[in-house]
Amino acid sequence: MAGGENAVRTIVILILLGGVVACSKAPQTETTETPQPTGLESIPPPDPSQYPSFRNMSDWKNPYLVVREDGIGFVDLSNHEVHILKPEEIPAELVSLPSSAWPYGRVVLVAEAAPKIPTDQAKAEVRKNRALLVGTLKELDVQIREAP
Repeated sequence: MAGGENAVRTIVILILLGGVVACSKAPQTETTETPQPTGLESIPPPDPSQYPSFRNMSDWKNPYLVVREDGIGFVDLSNHEVHILKPEEIPAELVSLPSSAWPYGRVVLVAEAAPKIPTDQAKAEVRKNRALLVGTLKELDVQIREAP
């Protein structure tokens, strides 16, 4: 009967090993995700040494965005007009700019406008628009410089 006990023991060990193997995770293969093209790859990384001082932010030459309760204000620096955009329109607007609009590299100036009537709802809209803008800029690999 010793041979039978060995056979049973071998079967039990094989079942246990099979369970351990079946329950263990497959080895994780290192996958390198290729970043999705944003259209801004030709713009160099930001160069803080080129930024104007905080005292002279009127000299800012890169894109300038203002978070508002009704959207994102895109400041046209050539004529000082503000175009109100939806947060989802920001990527197309930034990509449409010529490379000369990015003398400091891939960085934008962001300011926050106080709501005209500072209700809780208006403040919540500003916070929501800011969060959407920050997320969008992060996806585009565009840094944010906070306006003073």
